[in-house]
Amino acid sequence: MLSDFRVLDLTWVLGGPFAGQLLAQLGAEVIKVEPLEGDLSRQVSSHSTEFDGASGFFLSVNRGKSSIAMDLKKPEGRAVIYDLVRNADAIVYGFAPSVPARLGLDPASLHAINPKLTVAQLIGLHDEPPYSEAPAFDLVIQAMAGVMSVTGERDGAPVRVGYQVADLAGGLYLALGCVGGMLKSLKSGRGEHVQISLLDCQLALLTWQAQNYFINGEVPAANGARHPVIAPSDIYPCADGKFMAVSPTGQQFWKMFCGAIGRPDLADDPRFSHPKSRVANVGALTGILTETFRGKTSQEWGEKLLAERIPAAPVNSVADATAQPVAKLRNMVEELDHPGGKGSLKFLGNPFKYQPAQPLSYPPKRGAQTRAILQRVCGYSPQAVDDLIAKNVVYQGEDHDTTQ
Repeated sequence: MLSDFRVLDLTWVLGGPFAGQLLAQLGAEVIKVEPLEGDLSRQVSSHSTEFDGASGFFLSVNRGKSSIAMDLKKPEGRAVIYDLVRNADAIVYGFAPSVPARLGLDPASLHAINPKLTVAQLIGLHDEPPYSEAPAFDLVIQAMAGVMSVTGERDGAPVRVGYQVADLAGGLYLALGCVGGMLKSLKSGRGEHVQISLLDCQLALLTWQAQNYFINGEVPAANGARHPVIAPSDIYPCADGKFMAVSPTGQQFWKMFCGAIGRPDLADDPRFSHPKSRVANVGALTGILTETFRGKTSQEWGEKLLAERIPAAPVNSVADATAQPVAKLRNMVEELDHPGGKGSLKFLGNPFKYQPAQPLSYPPKRGAQTRAILQRVCGYSPQAVDDLIAKNVVYQGEDHDTTQ
């Protein structure tokens, strides 16, 4: 657990805030440092809550944090952030590579203030021209990294992964790099600068596809849901129009699978008796399994194959996935009360299972903890905070303020 660590989260939108939320889920105190107008994602969403208009985009990655809103471009704002840095273990940010030095937030400047600080930096591509100033949106990263080339149907157009895998994977690596830096600092007493590139992360996740290409020169291609070197490993339509995902890899599972679907003869059929022969005859096997799976609904198949320990499951919608029994058993859907007493909202749960588990707090309003943080963390007097508010250096959210 990171309960003794304090992290300043200067990121915005998705990938960086996701990293901050992961650190909060690991127990860290995470202070979200926003511009005066707030994180852009507070306004970017087609879905918002009825009771305060909060953006679903923002709510999804900012639980467990407190918020301070400030103007980093003003000298007084820079002084405030330096005071926060003196009392922090790490800072994470996602500025374009040229921005930290301009704001006085480059690693050298920050380490001069707090030599033990971990600086975790998220960038899009690279920190040198011509890549340093290139916009790095999720779709663009997926395209550059080859992800889209292996996603979609065979011989079809390239397809992006259905959620922001580049942004979110970048956030995962950013959180892990931040934890690694803080642990090193505990041992050495010296702060670390770790830089995470969204493109690097997606290239790293190519793993065996890239490794196979390096070995044999064959360029991986999209293959729909079907695995390129394992059969059967695909999805099949059922009687209710839904699909089952099936992947009985290995001879033991293959024989169990054939018996479970009522086709024990397939296990000894020379076309399918060996892993390589199943791959070579995958077309014929797909035809047989498609016919078989159409005989029951996806729920019937799911219950039967689960009971017989076959690697298979229905292809769920988001609604189905979050409502399935195992998600409830794992507390992967939580319901939190709005701090203003305006209602309650469901959120995804914490994948880190520590005991006792506590849900993260509701995502903060813009600048809601500005005064409390400056007094508690930096030791400012109430009058000093009032002066900063009056000069529009920091913003203090009010109870009646519903601006997210």
